[in-house]
Amino acid sequence: MQKVAFVGYRGMVGSVLMERMKAEKDFNGYEPFFASTSQAGAKAPDIGRDAPPVADAHDLDFLSEMDIIVTCQGSGYTQKVFPALKQSGWNGYWIDAASALRMNDDSVIVLDPVNRDAIDKAIESGIKNFIGGNCTVSLMLMAIGELFRKGYVSWMTSMTYQAASGAGAKNMRELVSQMKKIGEQAGGLLSDPEASIDELDRNVLATMTATDFETENFGAPLAGSLLPWIDAGMEDGRTKEEWKGFAETNKILGNNPPIPIDGICVRIGAMRCHSQAMTIKLTKDIPLEDITQMISGSNEWVEVIPNTKERVIKELTPAAVTGRLSIPVGRIRKLNMGGQYLGLFTVGDQLLWGAAEPVRRMLNILLGKL
Repeated sequence: MQKVAFVGYRGMVGSVLMERMKAEKDFNGYEPFFASTSQAGAKAPDIGRDAPPVADAHDLDFLSEMDIIVTCQGSGYTQKVFPALKQSGWNGYWIDAASALRMNDDSVIVLDPVNRDAIDKAIESGIKNFIGGNCTVSLMLMAIGELFRKGYVSWMTSMTYQAASGAGAKNMRELVSQMKKIGEQAGGLLSDPEASIDELDRNVLATMTATDFETENFGAPLAGSLLPWIDAGMEDGRTKEEWKGFAETNKILGNNPPIPIDGICVRIGAMRCHSQAMTIKLTKDIPLEDITQMISGSNEWVEVIPNTKERVIKELTPAAVTGRLSIPVGRIRKLNMGGQYLGLFTVGDQLLWGAAEPVRRMLNILLGKL
């Protein structure tokens, strides 16, 4: 029976992965083990069956006994442990939610509803490293993958509105803390019907710009504002997050030559759903009805939302989508630049299809369960 180790199962992505695996009864048919960088010796998590005590995630002897290692521990852990493990002669499968190995030639970025053929070919050819993709890229391809598959995308911009969860658990806490502080400081004015809106506005701004306003993780106020910069800067003016939209999309799809993709990535005050507004130049003028049918047929999780105010504001928002595997796509319309120009808007849970779900499904593919 195959041995599978889970590393980083207590973190934000790891905990969502564990929830999904328990819900889908994924812990059967192999021997599960758990490893931690800080909780070695602790009792294994409750997965509905017995498992040995938690191992040390840096113990190469332990890791080398595993057939498959699934890690949500982050790039720092991968960069330290993976090379040492490979150097020791380990030849098992490495499934990783972090970005460290994504662009390596011997790695495949996994999103099986979009690139299952590439995954199967990689397994047959002896590839051992299967890496979850950038969250916005995965969510974008879940939404409109069929347009790419049919060769109808000439170029695309994806303007993203990314949730606090993409920056980590500490950032999510900081966002809520900022919201709380603004509400507390404005409480008296909100309860006074005679208070002017100008006074309320000044109060909120004063709270956000005060020296004691908590911004340790984001570096600036996010609640009541936004941050048009995500990840490190690059020499050409893009951020690394914006570069990933081009690089990872084309690697997942195997495009040669690559399709031009660019945009601006913005952090907003949502908790865990990323949203994207896309402008696409099609390779030809395709009727809107045909486009809608293609999008709705991309995979079983896509939901096309009719372009009405009532449906859009109820179903095409982070509040409506959080915790769900569905990928709603709406505001689908031709733009006034011409019939080859398409606009649409989509939302997806960053911790599900943006992180944990492709990793969960990749494990099941290797185990022959999917």
